[in-house]
Amino acid sequence: MPVIRDQSIEVLYSAEKIAERNEEIALSVAKASYRDLLVVAILKGSFIFAADLIRAMHQVGLSPEMEFISVSSYGAGTQSSELKLLRNIETDVTGRDVLLIDDILESGKTLAFTRDLLLSRGANAVLLAVLLDKPFRRQIDIKADHVGFECPDVFVVGYGMDKAHAFRELPFVGKITGND
Repeated sequence: MPVIRDQSIEVLYSAEKIAERNEEIALSVAKASYRDLLVVAILKGSFIFAADLIRAMHQVGLSPEMEFISVSSYGAGTQSSELKLLRNIETDVTGRDVLLIDDILESGKTLAFTRDLLLSRGANAVLLAVLLDKPFRRQIDIKADHVGFECPDVFVVGYGMDKAHAFRELPFVGKITGND
């Protein structure tokens, strides 16, 4: 078990397994025959997954454009949060198929908010690709079209996901098991 920043981290999904799933997802996207595909990554957590997935998509013959969007929840204390658009995309989505990429699908609020925003701007379709899915955490009826792995109910770090801005650089997804 690796120890990083004095934290023991149990590897849940190795770099090799993630790379293999990215190739499989890219093939699935290619078979879907999306029209005028635009990939939109939700920052910050999805940036590594999105980069690896779009390169895998290139390897299977796709040439989508790439954009980034940033959404944040805000609210007082433990009250339910609202979502706020922090960084918008610059590309017109009218009539295009959009593949929205996020690191993890839990409550569904961020992906539903962002999907609905892009649809309201005229996207033909907005499909969802997530590295991790936690269906038992869902608060909104939403499902991803492309899923890397179903994730257990644990807090995960690595491969772009963080704990207090740390651990994003890890090439794997893991859970902190000690000294936290």
